[in-house]
Amino acid sequence: PRPRPVERPSLRAWASLEYAGSVAAVIGAFKDGGRTDAAAPLARALRAAVAAALDEASVTAPLEVCTIPSTPAAMRARGYAPVEALLARNGIRSARVLRLARERADQARLGAEARRANAAGGLVAAGSLAGRRFLLVDDVLTTGSTLAEAARALAAAGAVAATVAVLAETPLRHPAGSAGSRETLRDIAPQGGYGGRTGVVDPPFRTG
Repeated sequence: PRPRPVERPSLRAWASLEYAGSVAAVIGAFKDGGRTDAAAPLARALRAAVAAALDEASVTAPLEVCTIPSTPAAMRARGYAPVEALLARNGIRSARVLRLARERADQARLGAEARRANAAGGLVAAGSLAGRRFLLVDDVLTTGSTLAEAARALAAAGAVAATVAVLAETPLRHPAGSAGSRETLRDIAPQGGYGGRTGVVDPPFRTG
């Protein structure tokens, strides 16, 4: 994978893959189909995005890794936390510093504005994080609402989200006559079985 920077409102992240076609199918199978055999190549892709994010941030001091929390129901349904599992394959363990403030609606078929409203206020820090710096990691970046909410929750607790890495990003859709649209392909039609138990929704799963 060759990671690339991805821009969303108030968010810049590094992504290794484009969420479409076979990539979407493999990620969906890993997350919601029990296909843990897909973990190895996905872990390599996520590692590349993490390395790119750290390089850009010119990190001079250690960063902690922060992922998106899940509900017990989502963990029971999957039996594992997808992003945590990919990080573990790279020898990385996240700091469990965020928790859900409330359950959210299923975000899979929501448009961009609805996603932002759905994510707002959905996360809170478990305690003071004053002076701590984090690398935020997630699996699929769509509108960026979930990661923006995580960065807000960290900042409210006194921490800084220094950089962001994701496994894959969903390309923004710019239909004719609507060049400023922030809808994505997933807003129009979820691909590869992805959706549900995503981000901080349906309810959110233990990360990604």
